[in-house]
Amino acid sequence: MNNRVLNIKGAVLDRYQLENYLEKVASDHIICPESDKNTYPIPRLKENFKFITKTYEILSEDLKLGINIHPAGEWLLDNYYIVEEAVKNIEKDLSIEKYTNFVGIQNGMYKGMARIYVLAAEIIAYTDSKIDGDILKNLLDAYQRKKTLNMEEIWWIGTFLQIAIIENIRDVCEKIYVSQVQKYKVESIVERLVENKKELKFLKRLETKENNLLPGQMMYPFVEYMSYKLKKYGRQAISYLNILEEQVNKMGTSVSEIIKKEHFDIALKKVSIGNSIKSMKELSRINFLEIFEQINGVEEILKKDPMNVYVDMDYKTKAYYRNRIKEISKKTKISEIYIANKALAIASAANGEKEKHIGYYLVDERNR
Repeated sequence: MNNRVLNIKGAVLDRYQLENYLEKVASDHIICPESDKNTYPIPRLKENFKFITKTYEILSEDLKLGINIHPAGEWLLDNYYIVEEAVKNIEKDLSIEKYTNFVGIQNGMYKGMARIYVLAAEIIAYTDSKIDGDILKNLLDAYQRKKTLNMEEIWWIGTFLQIAIIENIRDVCEKIYVSQVQKYKVESIVERLVENKKELKFLKRLETKENNLLPGQMMYPFVEYMSYKLKKYGRQAISYLNILEEQVNKMGTSVSEIIKKEHFDIALKKVSIGNSIKSMKELSRINFLEIFEQINGVEEILKKDPMNVYVDMDYKTKAYYRNRIKEISKKTKISEIYIANKALAIASAANGEKEKHIGYYLVDERNR
């Protein structure tokens, strides 16, 4: 069975635009109790990491050969270990059983996918992977103005953000990889035609099938780098520069126009992968417990405990209360918010001191 791939593309939105967009997304989502196993993201994650590794290896090889490295590739060379560590942890933690238990989306193009997976991908797409704790809290708040996320979803948002970021890194790596392949081709051509070398350093890799790209597919990086290399030879390479310009003119453009567009794309890719790496580092530093307690609707209800006992409890006891609500919700198919509100209403109406504590209706054995 082929797993469906989630790769959302979007232009960067400012905070106000993105919050409005996420409110609309929330309004449009119709949810179901579980996600489909054929939307499980780990197979795609493995595939993405395999390609990222392949790109890392070609960059390392080209660095040794003295071939110019794509500026975005410098980020990967310095931070590959961060991606590697994240992939290992995600694979270990996110089993298919765990994934299918997340609330799913019942409608639209993302039908069957875990809601929190789609939400994370939307956030990454429209921020160009630029995330910190404050941004994340505001965006989750925006979504929850229309639909409430359950506790499990909020707790796992960091994992799904990493999955979406790694998808973005893979997209950038596709550009880096083909750019390095074209640079190698340029080096081999210059080596033979301009330098007239007998012992060819840059020929061997050209024979491998992974370099057999579609004609014209990588015209921009090839032309940009060929122009750069030929100009370094001055008068010796003028005739070759003229040939290059003529061939490019036949395609309805010019070398200078291609260079301008290629440099613009290089700058975008450098920013994008830089955002991705920085955000992966930031995610490891974010206090998700703090965010969880700030935006979790169940937590806000429990804090209204008529006896004011809940607010003074330690983390483990609070977690136990919340998990009881989660268990009841899973068993009864009733929302966590409804269950928490019901417990609060009963406690508020009770007369006895013990009965007025909200936890009495959640954890007392006689009330289960």
